[in-house]
Formats: sequence, structure tokens, C-alpha cells
Amino acid sequence: MEPKAIKPKKVVILGSTGSIGTSALKVAREIPDHMEVVGLAAGSQGETLGAQAREFGVKCLSIADEAQRETVLASAPPGSEVHVGEQGLRELACLPDADLVLISIVGTAGLQPALDAIGAGKDLAVASKEILVMAGEIVMSAAAEAGVNVLPVDSEHNAIFQCLEGNPVGADAVRRLLLTASGGPFRTACPDALDQVTPEQALEHPTWEMGRKISIDSATMFNKGLEMIEARWLFGVGMERVEVVVHPQSIVHSMVEFVDGSVLAQVSTTDMCFPIQYAVTWPHRIGHSLEPLDFATLARLDFEAPREEVFPALRLAREAGTVCGTMPAVMNAANEVAVEAFLNGAIPFPKIWGLVEEVMGQHLVVKSPSLEALIEADAEARHMARAGLGR
Repeated sequence: MEPKAIKPKKVVILGSTGSIGTSALKVAREIPDHMEVVGLAAGSQGETLGAQAREFGVKCLSIADEAQRETVLASAPPGSEVHVGEQGLRELACLPDADLVLISIVGTAGLQPALDAIGAGKDLAVASKEILVMAGEIVMSAAAEAGVNVLPVDSEHNAIFQCLEGNPVGADAVRRLLLTASGGPFRTACPDALDQVTPEQALEHPTWEMGRKISIDSATMFNKGLEMIEARWLFGVGMERVEVVVHPQSIVHSMVEFVDGSVLAQVSTTDMCFPIQYAVTWPHRIGHSLEPLDFATLARLDFEAPREEVFPALRLAREAGTVCGTMPAVMNAANEVAVEAFLNGAIPFPKIWGLVEEVMGQHLVVKSPSLEALIEADAEARHMARAGLGR
């Protein structure tokens, strides 16, 4: 009997000009029989968005910067419709033709489109950590009610997703989720030297090529802290069962330890196309031309405990994820302000942690918040963080 043909998945990519978005388009070029791009959205790179639309024949587009609308239209396919601003993202998230909405927008701008996509019955592929950090309870509850899937694109969560397939996640089955971390550019740095770190140094990630915000988050390890909270919601486990282990080679993308002591790990070449393709083609696996692992040339795989006394982001994230309510949103918002200030030369590198802890200490937590309460907490945290920049 001939195997049943797999229908191509129709995908909207929100954030198509960023690192995740361009990797997703690379996957689309590789597997055209399995992935059809039907919507693209970008922030301010109108010319690039237009070129992407022309290459893939996409006519449903959105650009955040309204001034770039004509630039997009100039190079997009004839008859294209270009939406603008926040409403444009929301329009694309509900595109009738779409099966899957991939959200790879940095920050909290992808939250409302994510909820819109779920409400429209679309599966969600999440590459923006902030969506689940800020509103994990709301997003996962909405997805469960709508009967749609939330598929992780981050290599670590995608790895755990693969390791857990077919296995229960209760405390009677899973002992720990182990998120691996590269350790960033300052993994072995002397704590006293961190005061002198420059933005250029912090942006030099040893393994991954990423955007500016996520590169700084990797250097502070807030990136891994956000992933801890994200895992808590994605997989429905308590923070006490989410741990981090430093793995400089970034070959083991994450692991699951079961109660019987068995540990399953997902291992692959360091390339974001792997988790993106799996999220798009799930529950199927298909071939590709990406570089396979050559175990004969892997000299060693190292693991070590994170230096939480030097990188307090993990402690702060564990606290935020345990308290829940509005606290994760506050931590995330304060971190965004602190990172921007560091990149602008306004604060030294260690002040990023200090500012976040200060804002978290001032916040009065709202338990089981509404979306409006989360947005209000986010705004309040940004105000407090900016007020604290001069202290």
C-alpha cells in the first residue's frame, strides 16, 4: 500500500526578517512539498519583506512601520495586501488559509497575535519566549480550550517535546526537565571582570548567531531563566522540576530524566532549522539536506553546573516562575528595559540583574491575572525599571 501523502502545512511567519524567520524560510525552500508560506510579517525591513514575498509568492503581508508600506508593495507580488502595525499582525494571525502561525517576534508584541491565532483555531509554533513567560497560563488554557497545539521552536523546548512524546509528564513519571545552556560568552569569566564588559563583547555568542536582545540574554543567562518559565507552562510541570545544566558544545539540546533514572536526550547539529522543521512537519519526520552529526569527530561533550552566584538570572527566574501571577511578566519587562539600557551604554553589565531584582522586589503580585492585568503589570515594571536606571 502506498504511504498516505502528507498535505503541505500552510504557515504564517510573524517576524520573517529576523534570525528565526529567515531560518524558517530556509526550511520552506528545503521542503516545499510539506510547507507552504501564506503570510509574512516584519518590523521595519520593508525591502527585505517584499523580496521574501516575491520569492515565495506570498500576497498577505504586514509591516510594523507604516512608512515602509509602499516599499513593501514596490517589490511584493502584484495584488498583494499589506497590513500595518499591531492590527496587521492580528490580521495575519487569523488568516483563514493558515494551518500554523509561527511567532518569532522578539518581546511581548507577539502575545495578542498568539491569542488571536488560537482563537481562530490555528496551531501555534512559538519562538518568542516572552509569550509564555508573560502569559503562559492564559495562552495554554486558551489553547486547551480551543483544541489547538502549541509547538515549541526553541531548540531546548523542542528537544524536550521530542523526548516526552508518548510519555506522561506527571511527577510519578518525570523527575526533571534538564535545559542545556551554552553558558554564553562569559561562562568562565572572573566575576570582578563583568563590570567592564562592553555590549560588543556580550553580543559575541560562542555557538549561536542570534539577534541583539537574545544575545545579551544569553550572556546574562536570563535567556535560560525565561526558558525555565516557558518550560513550566509548555509541559505543565512545577519549577522545582525544571533545571539548567551548562553544555558548551550545544550538541545535546536538552534532556528529560524519568523517575526510573533513565535520561532521554535530543542530539543534533547546532542549526535552528532542525527544530523549526520538526515544529512545522510534526507529527511527521521527513528528510532534509541539513548536516548530520558525525559522532566520530565529536571529541567530547562537557557538562557543568551553572554559576548561579555569578549569574543570578536563574535564581530570579525560578522565583518568578514559582510565584507566578504577574511576577514573570514583571521580570521579563524589567529585563527588556535593562538590556536596552546596557546596549545604549547607560548601565554596566551586572546592573541588568540588579535592576530586574529591584523591580521584582517592588512589585505587588496579582494572582491568576487577566490579560489586562498582565499588560498593566508589564507597563508598571517598565516604568519602575526606567526610574531605577539612574540609581
